[in-house]
Amino acid sequence: MGRLLGVDLGSKRIGFAVSDPDRIIATALRVVECQNDGHIVNTIVSICREVDADQCIIGHPINMDGSKGPASQRAEKFKTELAAKLGRPVVLWDERLTTKSAHDALIEAGTRRDKRKGLVDKIAAQIMLQHYLDAHGA
Repeated sequence: MGRLLGVDLGSKRIGFAVSDPDRIIATALRVVECQNDGHIVNTIVSICREVDADQCIIGHPINMDGSKGPASQRAEKFKTELAAKLGRPVVLWDERLTTKSAHDALIEAGTRRDKRKGLVDKIAAQIMLQHYLDAHGA
């Protein structure tokens, strides 16, 4: 087994989280500003290699009613493009309410509003990846 890279794919920022090699704990990694899809793909490939991740887990923004909107369709298209370039498995994982949970956790921790903006995406990626790890057990 090896590490997993969790990606919270936003329209302005992308949050990254990484698992430990035993795939038990997810840790927030960093946030990267979006430029364009080509830049995003190259950034994910670079980070995946940097942390030696065997697999990439992309947040799948499904609507609360289970339907797929434009963001979900973008994630599905992005998954296909990334898998072709990465050469490693890429999985979509339901990310419903992870951003809300991240905001709530940062508020509860007393993080100032101006600091939350730079943290929420990587915390959302961490929460999403942890849900994936919990569901798939080591």
